[in-house]
This record gives sequence, C-alpha cells and structure tokens, in this order.
Amino acid sequence: NLRDHMDDFELIFAMLGERSTTEIHRTEDSEGLPKLKSDAKAGGDIAGGARKKLEKRLGHSVVSKHNFKKLKEKRRLR
Repeated sequence: NLRDHMDDFELIFAMLGERSTTEIHRTEDSEGLPKLKSDAKAGGDIAGGARKKLEKRLGHSVVSKHNFKKLKEKRRLR
C-alpha cells in the first residue's frame, strides 16, 4: 500500500487533497471527465499550496525521500 510508505505530513496533505477534491465535486455536482479532472486539479492545488506554505514557515521540506515503512521497521527492531 502506498500509504505505508508515507510519513505523517505526507498522509495529511494527501488526505487534504482528496477531501478537498471530494467536497468540490459534491458542491459543484460535477459530471464528465473534464470537470472531474478540473476538480482533482483544484483539490491538489489546495493541498500543494498548504504544503508549500508550511514548508516556507518551517524553512525545510516536509516531504521525505526515505521509505517511511522501512524507517518504522528499523525503529521496531532496536
């Protein structure tokens, strides 16, 4: 599962994008692939904007290059 390889912030921003997209779709009662694609882009832009704003405030990236599942397993082994 892809989510097994994500850390907390990555999960939070992915969920924000998904939930934003769903709410936009429900609010606008979107039909058809072009409109649904537009809704998905808008949801992704919302999550991406939030991530960039947090990274600017923190001064570093919140996206990890590491495999989170492997990091969790290493911690358990100790």
